[in-house]
Amino acid sequence: MEEIRNYTMNFGPQHPAAHGVLRLVLEMDGETIVRADPHVGLLHRGTEKLAESKPFNQSIGYMDRLDYVSMMCNEHAYVRAIENLMGIEAPIRAQYIRTMFDEITRILNHLMWIGSNALDLGAMAVFLYAFREREELMDVYEAVSGARMHATYYRPGGVYRDLPEQMSKYRESPWHKGGDLKRLNAWREGSMLDYLTEFTNDFPARVDEYEALLTNNRIWKQRTVGIGIVSPEQAQAWGMTGAMLRGSGIAWDLRKKQPYAAYADMDFDIPVGVNGDCYDRYLVRVEEMRQSNRIIQQCVAWLKANPGPVMLRNYKVAPPSREEMKNDMEALIHHFKLFTEGYGVPAGETYAAVEAPKGEFGCYLVSDGANKPFRVHLRAPGFAHLSSIDAIVKGHMLADVVAMIGTYDLVFGEVDR
Repeated sequence: MEEIRNYTMNFGPQHPAAHGVLRLVLEMDGETIVRADPHVGLLHRGTEKLAESKPFNQSIGYMDRLDYVSMMCNEHAYVRAIENLMGIEAPIRAQYIRTMFDEITRILNHLMWIGSNALDLGAMAVFLYAFREREELMDVYEAVSGARMHATYYRPGGVYRDLPEQMSKYRESPWHKGGDLKRLNAWREGSMLDYLTEFTNDFPARVDEYEALLTNNRIWKQRTVGIGIVSPEQAQAWGMTGAMLRGSGIAWDLRKKQPYAAYADMDFDIPVGVNGDCYDRYLVRVEEMRQSNRIIQQCVAWLKANPGPVMLRNYKVAPPSREEMKNDMEALIHHFKLFTEGYGVPAGETYAAVEAPKGEFGCYLVSDGANKPFRVHLRAPGFAHLSSIDAIVKGHMLADVVAMIGTYDLVFGEVDR
């Protein structure tokens, strides 16, 4: 009689369900997973080494390119690490702007996640719904930084510039004219904060639409309920953070436990799951979008009532205005020195972490007193999560690996770094 043996198959490295370049070597017993071996590093760009080769202020843009769906949150960790070593703190208005944009980024991330995860499991419409709101928030990114993705908006000592007084409008074209153009520009008549007020008032109804498509959908529940169960003990043992940890019932959130920026003044709740399966993690992320919306509303109200500086008046770390630079020789020298040499950061080491959409994103920074870091190490939540895949998917079917990769919310820019 012929011997029946397990067989090995490649999942990836260009699998459409993996958002990036993931190669899983799966040992299969028929349709059942016996072992899953993740092979990472296929997108490695040497970000940490690159950051050690150039002045501190020239590496902020690299942070955007790590988890390229959570751009400003990555910047926040790196900028906070520099501020810790320099002993400086951004003005209060800049702290509120950072808090607001961290939450805008969280919504952007979760919209991408809900759309692509639904697509991976066979629900096509959700992707189109989620990207409708995503485009509206990408316009806000573009309004403050000029870029829709890689913003480079946060700076040590504050943010690049204050919020614009006028949102850009759609222009008349063969596709948008008349009443349609007026409808598209209805939210854009005032400042960016007015635009965000309209968006946050509208957004809860949009989240209701996603839930109408998925939450009680029997096919969605068949693909996610009881799949990829992570016990609280497993979640802690594997170093999980974010929705992966909270989905297992542990209410750990850096915004509450170790508040930074303006989070100590914010009123919001931490959603937690019960069963630790893919479905609970879905529910946690949906509720996180609603809580982020609440935080943005609080930030908008505060920012409307409290004008002020958004950058330190310290020319060692912040460039002088162009007007000052043109009229004052000292300011011109500061400007030249800042953009050629950067600034020396006092010797020491620090770790700064933020509650990024995927979990705890941290930056461990060592300075030897020079104008560039001696060492940079980034703690990517996705890397810790992916390392647990063998323990979690063992005994599941092949199709459940796709559901599990989707619920990990992986982006390989940060996993491979």
